[in-house]
Amino acid sequence: MAQTATRVELAPQTVEAFDAYIREAEAAMEPTLGASGAFLWSDLDPERAQHVRKGQVVAQFWAGQRPVKVPNGLIHDWIGAAFIPGATVEATLGLIQDYDNHKNIYKPEVMDSRLVSRKDNDFQVYLRLLKKKIITVVLDTDHDVQYRALDRTHWVCRSHTTRIAEVENAGSPKETVLPPDTGHGFLWRLDTCWRFEERENDVYVECRAISLTRDVPYGMGWMIEPVIQKLPKESLIKTLEDTRRALHARAR
Repeated sequence: MAQTATRVELAPQTVEAFDAYIREAEAAMEPTLGASGAFLWSDLDPERAQHVRKGQVVAQFWAGQRPVKVPNGLIHDWIGAAFIPGATVEATLGLIQDYDNHKNIYKPEVMDSRLVSRKDNDFQVYLRLLKKKIITVVLDTDHDVQYRALDRTHWVCRSHTTRIAEVENAGSPKETVLPPDTGHGFLWRLDTCWRFEERENDVYVECRAISLTRDVPYGMGWMIEPVIQKLPKESLIKTLEDTRRALHARAR
């Protein structure tokens, strides 16, 4: 059904707005990495922390109740938290850094995955992603990923896409990878900020996912809105649930 949606190209002013948003978000997050204050977003609200501790994957907009409108696009800023009993930061990082195996851990959304290169705690990663909700979209994506240890029990990770290209007729002899920043605009950019904290042989994992999509064109909301409005939250929750499930499976 994707061919019935209007194709668009990513405009320079849309990229500029997203880049400015990311810079502001990073500047605001940096002070929370110090010794004072809460390291985890879930700890800022006692009720939220209780839900996470009981096993619920909590996810919501970072601020407000809807995506942020920018010229010709929307910024989706979501934060999610999960509690993984009986895990360690070392085991959690080992799982997430097993990029060759992401196609098994996070399927079906991750159709294919590959570690391209690694230098210390810096990774170059390829992922083929499946986005499916009314419309089915396949995307080839490249990511720069950097991990940083604050101390033995506290780690952070920042990942940002360096290429997102839509794939037509994926898996068929007619498969075609479109140029980046063209196509249907269901995912143009993705930045994720992870935090990991180990407490008493348990691990708390949080992920803030900031993505850029096209705006909803007039008359196409029935088709496009479910893709770009609901999928960011659903994808974040599934990623955290799959991480917890895979860690428990490895522990057994």
